[in-house]
Amino acid sequence: MTIGEFSVITGISAYTLRYYEKKGLLRVSRDSVGRRDYSADDIEWVKFIRRLKDTGMLLRDIKHYSDLRYQGDDTMAERMDLLIQHRKSVAEEQRKWAEYLQNLDEKISIYQDRISGK
Repeated sequence: MTIGEFSVITGISAYTLRYYEKKGLLRVSRDSVGRRDYSADDIEWVKFIRRLKDTGMLLRDIKHYSDLRYQGDDTMAERMDLLIQHRKSVAEEQRKWAEYLQNLDEKISIYQDRISGK
């Protein structure tokens, strides 16, 4: 599929896709005239890249993971270790956000009580 079709399906701009390719995060095959030819596997891969990015993984770490992925199955243990470390970071951020939400709820409750005259 073309970069335009791929962009629509994944919700990732053509600019970002080209950037990912330039940085080596995404390796895209080309058709006979040199146009990018994205596959169904590429869809799942860029969605995973997006999830890693959205959960705070740095691009250099995503690049490292990507390099390992393209090296094949011999790197599974190292990739798993990277994901375990990232999961710990995500869980810590989630814990912090839960605390922030609780603090906001407490403050809102104070205002609600004062406004209603309690």
